Amino acid sequence: MLDHTLLNIPAPRFAEVVTWYTAALAPIGYTIQKEFADTAVGFGPDRTSIVFWLAAKKVPAQHPSAQKDAAAGTEVGEGGKGTVWGAHVAFRAKDRTAVDAFHEEAVKAGGTCNGKPGWRHMYHPKYYAGFVFDPVGNNIEVVDHGVGS
Repeated sequence: MLDHTLLNIPAPRFAEVVTWYTAALAPIGYTIQKEFADTAVGFGPDRTSIVFWLAAKKVPAQHPSAQKDAAAGTEVGEGGKGTVWGAHVAFRAKDRTAVDAFHEEAVKAGGTCNGKPGWRHMYHPKYYAGFVFDPVGNNIEVVDHGVGS
């Protein structure tokens, strides 16, 4: 069983990404529960369940996005606009309505659709999910498994 997940976010874009997640995760009941200045933010349904963290980091020089920045003449780790980390994180929703609301809010807040809310029967008959790339390219999914739906 996982306890929590942390995504590293390019430091120059940290505030922007925190704002995006604040809007995108509100429909599933996740809010900011803990903050460490401009270095880390923890989200969850309450203060006893902080399960999703964002941390401000410089892009490692060996990372492909840092190499792309260098080739474009941008200082490494200081402003990459492309996909930086490329993680996939899935949050469980209480119902399909929450999946739809997440997708709508996440796109409205500046995310990029990576799969409209809908059935993904290839996973199982009640798998309903929506996917959005966050501002730095992480693939964020919200899924309802149909329990009680």
